[in-house]
Amino acid sequence: MNQEKIAEMEQIIGTDYTNMAGMVIRKDGEAVYENYFHGCTQTSRIHVSSVTKSILSILFGIALDKGYIGSVDQKVLDFYPEYTVKRGEKTIQNITIKDMLTMTAPYKYKCNPYTKYFTSADWVKFSLDVLGGKGTVGEFRYAPIVGPDILAGILVKATGQSVFDFATENLFAPLGITVEKTVIFRNKEEQMAFYKATDRSVWVAGPTGVNTAGWGLTLSPVDMAKIGQLFLNGGVWEGTRMVSEEWIAESASEQSRWKQRDLPYGYLWWAGVDGSGYAAIGDGGNIIYVSPERNMVVAITSLFYPKAKDRIEFIKEYVEPVFEK
Repeated sequence: MNQEKIAEMEQIIGTDYTNMAGMVIRKDGEAVYENYFHGCTQTSRIHVSSVTKSILSILFGIALDKGYIGSVDQKVLDFYPEYTVKRGEKTIQNITIKDMLTMTAPYKYKCNPYTKYFTSADWVKFSLDVLGGKGTVGEFRYAPIVGPDILAGILVKATGQSVFDFATENLFAPLGITVEKTVIFRNKEEQMAFYKATDRSVWVAGPTGVNTAGWGLTLSPVDMAKIGQLFLNGGVWEGTRMVSEEWIAESASEQSRWKQRDLPYGYLWWAGVDGSGYAAIGDGGNIIYVSPERNMVVAITSLFYPKAKDRIEFIKEYVEPVFEK
């Protein structure tokens, strides 16, 4: 490794990426870099925002492998027989799990109704109530927070376990990742404090106890790098298959496309990053970047910060030149 380039990279982090909390790089299956910034340490746990979605995607792959779910082509409402469809509503009846995983399900809102969602008594039901409408099934519609909880509810109904318990048993524990508990916020102040905390090992749940699907998980960059390595290994960790190679391939390849930004999307993973690469990306600069071409994983956690600088650009310009050989 070029120590001068590493020093230059870390200087850039200190001046231009001031909310970066930690970074771990794995190359050829081994950890080659680990460092922490701005008061964070190896014990820090950061809210990784939408990286949570990509973790949920893995759980769906595992649930399919184990036979809890028959197919991604199953209709969403098959898992919610108790849900009453409003009169005249037709679109929602045709939406599948795959539509949810590829962000091609329509919603009835133009602007994300965060206040109504967070103050509702059931985040899953609220998401079902805004699913469908006059939009077209099959067209990309990114749903940051309001909507993905429907997938979490499906996982609970299909497996008979909480998302947290299913993840702990089938993903976290085998990878040596510790997420200590589920947390439910009692008020807005607790939620805002969570966003800024660096010492909470949790997965957020809504008022009914269903863990969030689009946000709410805290991890370390070491944890995230393991997830990336699992994908790079085609679903195998230390000789044990944890999720099918087919699911990894489908998740990491283009299943839909955000036409306005010309961005390909897989199953809750951003596909086509720098050709064969792909990534789990969370607001504020959290990322698991996987490059099969370079046999490399870059995992970055970042403190709560609006409009953070692009991490892919940082990785391409400052990380890969140091560790590509």
